[in-house]
Amino acid sequence: MRELHADTGYLLYRLGLRSGQLFNTFLQESGLRLRHYAVLRYLATCEGALQRELSARLGYDPSAIVGLVDDLEKLGFAERRPAPDDRRSRVVVLTGDGRAFLRGTDQAGRRVTDELLTPLAPAEREALHTLLARVAGNGLA
Repeated sequence: MRELHADTGYLLYRLGLRSGQLFNTFLQESGLRLRHYAVLRYLATCEGALQRELSARLGYDPSAIVGLVDDLEKLGFAERRPAPDDRRSRVVVLTGDGRAFLRGTDQAGRRVTDELLTPLAPAEREALHTLLARVAGNGLA
């Protein structure tokens, strides 16, 4: 029988859980969760997105996206606007307040990363990041 930590997939899963727990602790003060942050972070990479695109890109159920965007709108971090090519659709866009909130999370993200990667030397951290970015680019983009 293999040792639990011999399974790379399981290790990635556990690190993801721990990272989420640490980041959710930081976000708790704002009333947001990691899922809200994921929506904001995605919106920061584009000029706006349809809710169905957010669902597909982030892997969240469409009904969950509706609630997340509602929450972000109430906080003034995102807004729904008419889609330029389809007046029945709405595009979700990041607001200035949403961008400011994301800038404020950068330090928390670094703290979470530092805590998770404490056992690694700087060169090892960079190598891990490079490898994870390659894996993420192969199916998580």
